[in-house]
Amino acid sequence: MKQSLLIWLDAARPKTLPLALVSILTGSSLAFASDQFSLSIALLAFLTATLLQILSNLANDYGDAVKGTDNDKRLGPMRAMQSGAVSAATMKQAIILNIVFTMIAGLILIFHALSSIESILSFIGLGVLAIAAAIAYTVGNKPYGYIGLGDLSVFIFFGLLGVSGTYFLHTGHIEPSLFLPALGCGLMAVAVLNINNMRDIENDSECGKRTMAVRLGQRKAKQYHFVLLSVAVIAFASYLLIQDKPAWISLPFSLSIITVYKHGKAVWDTDKPAQIAPMMPVIVKCSLVTNLLFAGVVVAQTLLT
Repeated sequence: MKQSLLIWLDAARPKTLPLALVSILTGSSLAFASDQFSLSIALLAFLTATLLQILSNLANDYGDAVKGTDNDKRLGPMRAMQSGAVSAATMKQAIILNIVFTMIAGLILIFHALSSIESILSFIGLGVLAIAAAIAYTVGNKPYGYIGLGDLSVFIFFGLLGVSGTYFLHTGHIEPSLFLPALGCGLMAVAVLNINNMRDIENDSECGKRTMAVRLGQRKAKQYHFVLLSVAVIAFASYLLIQDKPAWISLPFSLSIITVYKHGKAVWDTDKPAQIAPMMPVIVKCSLVTNLLFAGVVVAQTLLT
């Protein structure tokens, strides 16, 4: 029993879960700044986002294993189906069960946070799209992750929709200025995916998985990574600076610049995909630290002024 739980815990890939949570954190901190924060909405949003991320991880495990992309040449950690610990049929059952849990959590969140029928129907539609996107990344005859559209999907769901959608659930409206933190959050999430794809660039290319990194090539993928990190930090910093708040409150955010710069330089100095592999937890840390510092400054701006 214990061994089985460990297998499924590993399949859920808990180290990736912060990626699902940072957009909720960022959107919720912005709602707090608008004095319209709800703890219950935040917690339900965290739960729903976590289940969606786990669904994506399980679906990726299944899709890449079935297509043969998860093989001995892959540099990433061993996955559940790849190792033989979980069969294809069992993984399908786990995916279906996770979909049910995700739908339940999402519906509770939607009906708790929203009152108008238009908003409820809109968010139900977005929820269905999010579930479909989580599965279709690697599963099916034409998975969009295999033609280089994964970056766009991550940017939309982990950035634009994640931040602005969370803010709307708290407040019932959207502000144009939300685009900047949503842009920053989304680009940091894409940077995480890019490191994953740069690590597996050789094996993905051989298996016909045309990720953005494969399409760009190793050198241009590093340049692309630098742009993602730079624009993300600039977007976050710009939002903080345009607020009518004392500039000194935003100073702690500068720590993220140091963290991101060190990571960016390390990526730039690599020569082989194998050197990228240890950087996966580093970019996750960069994303988490950047969003945490941003959210902390937003809350501090509200409390101290």
